[in-house]
Amino acid sequence: MSVGMAVAPVPYGCDPARSRGRRFNEPPSRYRSPFRRDCDRVIHSTAFRRLKHKTQVFIFHEGDHYRTRLTHTLEVAQIARALARQLGLDEDLTETLALAHDLGHPPFGHAGERALDACLKAHGGFDHNAQSLRVVTELERRYPDFDGLNLTWESLEGIVKHNGPLTDKSGKPVGRYREHGVPVGIAAYVQEHDLDLSTYASLEAQVAAIADDIAYNAHDIDDGLRAGLFTVDDLNVVPLIADINARVSARYPSLDETRRGSELVRELISYLIDAVFAETGRRVTVAKPKSAEDVRNFDGVLAAFPAGVAREEAAIKSFLWERMYRHTRVVRIMRDAEGVVADLFNRYWRIPGDLPAEWASDEQDSETGRARRIGDFIAGMTDNYAILEHARLFDSTPDLR
Repeated sequence: MSVGMAVAPVPYGCDPARSRGRRFNEPPSRYRSPFRRDCDRVIHSTAFRRLKHKTQVFIFHEGDHYRTRLTHTLEVAQIARALARQLGLDEDLTETLALAHDLGHPPFGHAGERALDACLKAHGGFDHNAQSLRVVTELERRYPDFDGLNLTWESLEGIVKHNGPLTDKSGKPVGRYREHGVPVGIAAYVQEHDLDLSTYASLEAQVAAIADDIAYNAHDIDDGLRAGLFTVDDLNVVPLIADINARVSARYPSLDETRRGSELVRELISYLIDAVFAETGRRVTVAKPKSAEDVRNFDGVLAAFPAGVAREEAAIKSFLWERMYRHTRVVRIMRDAEGVVADLFNRYWRIPGDLPAEWASDEQDSETGRARRIGDFIAGMTDNYAILEHARLFDSTPDLR
């Protein structure tokens, strides 16, 4: 089989005809599968549109050509669909999960998340994955019969578990949640609608998760080059990148720096997609899943990089951490951005009347309920709205450039 060709659906992929359904019953669509309908609902949501002005690495006004959460999300979706097509998985479910994976991110990327987590420490903290679930189950209010988007069980499961199980069979938190427990937004929701937190997610969700890794490694290289934080040749300290650069230079010895960078990114994406396709096929052959339930109950992830490629991918992340995410310019801006988020939270906490009327606390709210309401409001802000709100409420607002 040639990579890139569509293949017949596999028995261990998610079949929309066998979906576990929606929390609130709705008549089926005559023209769209349940998963296609989920995807369309995400695309038409307010939270999805707001990703246009939310930071990936660079604040939105630093330049029109840098990625935002929206453009990152679209690139993840493209890679995820390509993998799903090659593997015979449901493309619509895969795309839904790729498009929804960052809906809960606050303004200013991970800096905003760190700030909100600190502000909400006494009230359960903040986790963007849990916030994504809250967006699609509660905070989007577009329909007359329910809050949220009423997505299928498979979409909700994938949003929550795309990085693996959150608990063991006994309900004890595992992995990244071992120390602080399952995030409050997820823990509260599954009391009403069980998402089987102790199992892996579908292969569609696993593919969306690894597509995220591929996308941000590649486009962060592209953005870092554009920002002048490093050069194409600086990247040669990563052996995989050095090999790709050597091949590009052999084919195009007179290529300018901009095109060299673009060709590097293109080659890297293709290499990583091919690697995931090969390794996932190998693992599936060994595991022999006969259904989506077999994928969920398998003792390990099936969509993955081969071990050698995983080490190469980790080396790329290490380079970007040192040369981009920890660059003095980026660190300074993100520190200021954290301050903006903290200032807003503390202001709304001290002076609730500064919140819009629709976000004002209910008289029956506990302190935790009030704090989380403020957190929901800030998490939904775009970068530019957060900056404008700060300028409205404070005498001095940092210039995040």
